[in-house]
Amino acid sequence: MKITASKEVYACGLFRVTEDEARDPKTNWQIRRSVVRHAGSAVMMPVDEKSRVLLVRQYRLPANQYMWELPAGKVDAGETVLQAAKRELIEETGYRAKKWKKLASFFPSPGYVEEKMTIFLATELTAGESRPMDDERIETRWFPKKELMDLVRSNKILDAKTMIGLLYWARI
Repeated sequence: MKITASKEVYACGLFRVTEDEARDPKTNWQIRRSVVRHAGSAVMMPVDEKSRVLLVRQYRLPANQYMWELPAGKVDAGETVLQAAKRELIEETGYRAKKWKKLASFFPSPGYVEEKMTIFLATELTAGESRPMDDERIETRWFPKKELMDLVRSNKILDAKTMIGLLYWARI
């Protein structure tokens, strides 16, 4: 497929939206889509020496509810995904990690969103002061592995990146 036309129809600080057209040069098959363009996100799974995972709880306006989830944030211009993960972990939780390991990368909704998320396991943690953004009100809590798996099974954790991270981590 080759993009043959793209027009930006909306832009804000977090993402932009384009109206795109693509064509398969071999078959001439064509598709048109509105695409949410996003620089990507870093997702952190902070795990302590007791194998507990630190989750953040915040209100998510599109879901219209408070949600427990892995800390995450947008990759800023000029950052690598790992640099964004290190920055976001401090901002949202105050913690710093000595060891980082990539667990998985995925597209949460590839039908219309370009965003790619990358989950990192963060270990050997040191506590510090968090620095949330002005529009964030974040609560943190450590969860034991069994409780997290029970929350996933009972549909009390509804955030996809958190489910993917927890289920991937439980299997390794």
